[in-house]
Amino acid sequence: MEKLEDFESFLKNVDKISELVKDLKSSDVKIQEKAMEEADCYIATMDEPCRTKVNKTSINTNPPLQPSISPQNESPESFMKIMERDAEDRRKKRIVKEKKATALKDKGNKAYAQEDYETAVKYYSDGLDELRDMQPLYTNRAQCNERCIKAYVHMGKAYMKLKNYNESRHCFEKIVEIEPGRETMAKEYLTQVDLEEERENQEMNAWQEFDKGEAKARTVPQLLEKLSRPGQMPLFYCGGLEILLQAVTGCTGQTLFRLNNGFSIISSNDMVRSCLLQKTKDPDSQELCVSVLKLWRVICCGNDENQKMLMKCPVTRQATIHFVTSEHVAVQKECLALLLMYSQTPHSRRSAIDSLNVHMLVRNLMVCISQPKQQQENTAVNILENFAAENKFCILLRNVLTDSVIVPFTTILRNISKSNHHILPSLILAIGCLARDDVIRHKLANDPDCWKAFLVVFRQCSAHEYKEPLYPMLGLIINLSTMTSPVIEEHAVSLCDCCLGLLRGSDGGVVTRVTGVLSTILPQSSEAVQHVIQGDVVRTMCRMLKNTGQTATKYAIKTLTVCTAASHLAREELVKFDKKLSILRHLLGSSCDETVSGNAALCLAHCLELEGTASNLLGTDIVLLLLRHAAGDAKKTAVQRNAAIALGKLCRSEPRHLNKLRELHGIEILHSCMKLIT
Repeated sequence: MEKLEDFESFLKNVDKISELVKDLKSSDVKIQEKAMEEADCYIATMDEPCRTKVNKTSINTNPPLQPSISPQNESPESFMKIMERDAEDRRKKRIVKEKKATALKDKGNKAYAQEDYETAVKYYSDGLDELRDMQPLYTNRAQCNERCIKAYVHMGKAYMKLKNYNESRHCFEKIVEIEPGRETMAKEYLTQVDLEEERENQEMNAWQEFDKGEAKARTVPQLLEKLSRPGQMPLFYCGGLEILLQAVTGCTGQTLFRLNNGFSIISSNDMVRSCLLQKTKDPDSQELCVSVLKLWRVICCGNDENQKMLMKCPVTRQATIHFVTSEHVAVQKECLALLLMYSQTPHSRRSAIDSLNVHMLVRNLMVCISQPKQQQENTAVNILENFAAENKFCILLRNVLTDSVIVPFTTILRNISKSNHHILPSLILAIGCLARDDVIRHKLANDPDCWKAFLVVFRQCSAHEYKEPLYPMLGLIINLSTMTSPVIEEHAVSLCDCCLGLLRGSDGGVVTRVTGVLSTILPQSSEAVQHVIQGDVVRTMCRMLKNTGQTATKYAIKTLTVCTAASHLAREELVKFDKKLSILRHLLGSSCDETVSGNAALCLAHCLELEGTASNLLGTDIVLLLLRHAAGDAKKTAVQRNAAIALGKLCRSEPRHLNKLRELHGIEILHSCMKLIT
């Protein structure tokens, strides 16, 4: 009976609470408030104290529909049946969820076994969305995250936001341990951690000095307050900026400038904006531009956070590019000094590249370089070369290369003179840096104007003895001519003709690079090969191979191999110059460079096609040398193949070499190399 009374009491409570809940859901605010008061009273009169506090801040007037199980008009038996049905429905739903979660867990396990940890984490997380209390999903995901790069990236970022820099570094360092190939990415994140920690320390130290009442620290906000006054003459602001410049030379001053909203104060000043946008060009306005640019440079020097803040200002970004070509020498000088500062470290370069119009920047830099009268061309070239070290910079230039780079570059080359020849070496090096990008290199290699301009440089340098541009120009040509191009083939004879003239020079560096040009140009033009053979290039290369450095040797043997492959005359010239092919045998026996060894063996094979050449080699160590390379473990199979081919030709041309081959068990070795010969 007591249980029955308790149950009836429970039903009454359910009825009362159902009525209150209904009123709490009402759209009428007054009914809601009245229901809230009754609910408070009801809770207070209950035997057991309620430990749940009602949140009165908001009422959801459109809750999701829930199945009604209110026993208001039902008997106890009916209510229990409803509860049983609800429990059965929940059980069936759980079975479905368990199946989905288990399937996702199995997929995660499979991804984990394949070391695809990021995919595994996703499957385990999706499984937990289905069934939150499936314990294996938690443990599996935890184990997976220990090998998941993405997890450590997110964790490292989270620790950095929490200012726990040591833990953040540990996460990013862990990435390299898991996957050494991600070292570059990890270094970038570690740099971000260092910069963020440095920023926090700078701001903390700056506020400490300010709180101590340091005179210099107090000066910065006072000066900024004065500079925020509108409607003053340009000279007023120039004077204020000069005084401010003295106060912000150190790290504390730079930081206090930022913390006191200095960037906004200066950039939003109407007079300053008018000058920066070149709406006024009187001498006082130009002087104000100089003062602002100088302040930007000093404020941002060595301060990453200030550099980022400055690049967020649209007026500054526009002025920085525009002033590169300013007719006012002092304005242009300060603008280039600011850009040079940004170009000198990877992080500041990326900050500028992300903010500036790269197309306009490069175009204006090239204009500046082509106008050496203002003596700022060296700085402009340095900026271009520094920025070219960044992949993103090159990528952004790909689609505008002709307008931004090729046209002004070739124009400068075609108009070489006493006034600009000194800048050409640095400019050519900068273009060479851009050409490290495959797309840019391809466009340069296939541009006819480039190769015409290169020929102009060769002729002008030879005629006027401008030697400085030759060395970098030859290097650029070697780089570009590694790509096959119909344009290169078209100009090959003219280029090789210029090279033949330069081969007679006394500058060893130039001669080496000229040989490098021949080694890359000749394979693209049979006509050029015949031309250089007529120009006695075979004997020249043989002389070089007798006494040159490693780089020159590599270029010379390749040039000789190309010539002997294409011309019977070249083979005759080589054998005539070196009857026992001692030069080639020396390269086979002494060179550690597989490219040199492979080309020497191939060149030898070409010469063995001449009657009597194999007989000339009787009594030499040629069989042993070739056998060593044919049976060696060279990384490049071309070395083994070329040596095996040469050995086969040697024995076929002169059977007496077979005796030596048998002594060295060479037949067996050649048999194993037949697949290479084939």
